Amino acid sequence: MGKGQPSYTDEEFVAAIRLGDDRALAQLYRLHLPMVLHLVQQNSGTEDEAKDVYQEGVIVFYEKVRDGSLELSCQIKTYLYAVCRRLWLKRLAEKGRYGGRLDDHEPYLETGAEADLVLAEQRDQQFALMEQALSQLGEPCRSLLEGYYLLDKSMQQLTADFGYTNADNAKNQKYKCLVRLKKLFFTHYQEEEQY
Repeated sequence: MGKGQPSYTDEEFVAAIRLGDDRALAQLYRLHLPMVLHLVQQNSGTEDEAKDVYQEGVIVFYEKVRDGSLELSCQIKTYLYAVCRRLWLKRLAEKGRYGGRLDDHEPYLETGAEADLVLAEQRDQQFALMEQALSQLGEPCRSLLEGYYLLDKSMQQLTADFGYTNADNAKNQKYKCLVRLKKLFFTHYQEEEQY
């Protein structure tokens, strides 16, 4: 530890980061960086790639701590290792450089980190599919739904914006648009599931 820096337990790290203590986050970052540098550099990666992966891993950890959804069933070190290991495996697979060596040497770690990442990836995929469905919806449905759900416009505002005779007509149109959006979304979703 550097001079004048407190040393934290895992619980204290989590509590300090939750309170927005940047020093605790910086100290945590420095503490476990060598572990991930070693992991990536021993498995076909460069120092820069290791730092990229580690930053991603720390962001996953940070966001889970800040939103209160992290249930740590292991050491922070183990959690970060599992997150970064999965991220690096994914990068290797994308580059076509993954030959299974990491799995041969490393035991599977049940830390919750793997599941957190899978959920984040699924959520991203669903957002992308929803965006694709919205783009195919056409007007006025796209603008109507975006106005109501994303811009928080009232039905009265939308009635005026789109020239409907009354709010009930606008509501009926919004409902029809939602039905169409769901059909489009689930069509895309089922197509993705087949691959």
